[in-house]
Amino acid sequence: KLEDALPPLLEKSLERGWKVVVQTAADERRDLLDTHLWAFRDDSFLPHATEASDEAANQPVLLTSSQDNINQATVRFIVDGAEPPSIDERIVFMFDGYDAGQLEGARSQWKKLKGEGHNLTYWQQSPEGRWQKKA
Repeated sequence: KLEDALPPLLEKSLERGWKVVVQTAADERRDLLDTHLWAFRDDSFLPHATEASDEAANQPVLLTSSQDNINQATVRFIVDGAEPPSIDERIVFMFDGYDAGQLEGARSQWKKLKGEGHNLTYWQQSPEGRWQKKA
């Protein structure tokens, strides 16, 4: 599930010194992720806010339903089939491979971006939670 896979990837991004945007398709999903990231693990703190925050521009992780890059992020996580902006930063498309709609959307994005000449890689999470490069 996204709620399980996303937080460790955000932590890794912060360890690398990257600023992050997580773009959802709807405000409701953004707000659910906001709540989840505050409590996903008892022993962690993942600094973040939503685009509605007064301090949005200063956040290391910003949750948004827009294509804006308010915090000048270097990596953008696209979830729930949100429509990505023009590619100015590293983009990570996250999708549920067991959901036919999400899978088709991801395939469509892959074909479009590959056709535009972007450098793409595909990673799949194993049942143990490890990420394996597939393409």
